[in-house]
Amino acid sequence: MFSEALIPVVIFIAVYVAISFEWLNKAVAAILGVMALFIIGVVDETAAARYIDFETLMLLIGMMGIVAVLKKSGFFTILTVRIARMTGGQPLRILILFCALTAVLSAFLDNVTTVLIMVPIIIELTVGMGLDPKIYVIALAMASNLGGTATLIGDPPNIIIGSKVGLTFNQFVVYLFVPVVISTVAVIAYFWATNRESFKSINDDLTKLFSVQLLIEKIEYDFLAIKLDRLFLIKSIICLGITLLLFVSHTITHLSPGVVALTTSMILFVITRMEIEHILLEVEWSTLMFFTGLFILVGALEEKGIIEWVARNIFLQAGNDPYVMVLMVLWVSAIASGFIDNIPFTITMIPIVRMMLDVQPIPHNILWWALSLGACMGGNLTLIGASANIVSAGMLKKYGHGVSFGEYTRKSAPGTILSLIICTVVLIVYLRIFL
Repeated sequence: MFSEALIPVVIFIAVYVAISFEWLNKAVAAILGVMALFIIGVVDETAAARYIDFETLMLLIGMMGIVAVLKKSGFFTILTVRIARMTGGQPLRILILFCALTAVLSAFLDNVTTVLIMVPIIIELTVGMGLDPKIYVIALAMASNLGGTATLIGDPPNIIIGSKVGLTFNQFVVYLFVPVVISTVAVIAYFWATNRESFKSINDDLTKLFSVQLLIEKIEYDFLAIKLDRLFLIKSIICLGITLLLFVSHTITHLSPGVVALTTSMILFVITRMEIEHILLEVEWSTLMFFTGLFILVGALEEKGIIEWVARNIFLQAGNDPYVMVLMVLWVSAIASGFIDNIPFTITMIPIVRMMLDVQPIPHNILWWALSLGACMGGNLTLIGASANIVSAGMLKKYGHGVSFGEYTRKSAPGTILSLIICTVVLIVYLRIFL
């Protein structure tokens, strides 16, 4: 019995280590782990299918498809270039407007897509003005992770929590909007306060004002040098609006987010007449394989009683005080997510949080909000904490402004700790109100 329980633990740890040290592609590592479970006989195909959360996969596929069409329409590029024009080349305005737009977009799109759209333009703008792009890009990546925390569809941990626990789009917005907005403002203020020299106004420098206008004209020419199909763009925006409306009206329609996203994405493919081959290329199949493998691996751990053992011997040892439980989940999730992938961590934590709630029920899903805030915002702690960070750093390097792990973390960690302190205060307020 002991050896049978030990096998999935060893395989799970091996997969985790391979992912953390990037020895293997995440999807390959997860699927190899599942194959090992099959070959050894710990899990069969029937049990594996039972462990997979198809609702999460449907939501991911649907949103990936919608984003692919929106990218093709040029919607994001137009929006970003217009924001660049609105900044007027003022350094502080660049920081505020780009971070705000990034946070808003990341609430509805995946974070990597958001930074891929925003970062090239902000690098062109800041480098052209003689500013250090690292400050702006790191702030942008942090805003992306913060914004993604606000909604059900903004970040994979939220998608997983929402699907597994049955939380709605509206619930995420109601409980997480306030800490996310305050944290985003605080992070922008932190970057301004620690880099004031970089954000001085250029109003008194006529030469710089003139050169900035020329630079913005160049950016508009470079990034908008595409022929736009306005009807295609309008169809895409309307379909995205309908999708969000159906998410919000879940209590009326009772349609799950996965069904909504997949259905509206299929309708969008039909009305825009996009080639399905192009859409399939845009879908991140490796991410979907990664999720599938993790669901099976964690399902096996849960089936063998490992998750219950971890919950009772580690998390429940802290007692059943609601304040201790909530803050422990928040900070443990945040620190862990700063160094390891928050997706497997979240999938592993869900059954543990359920057991904690069995011992001490906490109203209004506050413990789930602690997990969401910690797993999503903790990704800002280090360079490797979130995919958006790694992509942003890679783009900086491509433009000749590479940033090391240490430099990135020195700039991002204080802002992350500040945002987690804000979340701590908000969660304590929730407990005071609802307990």
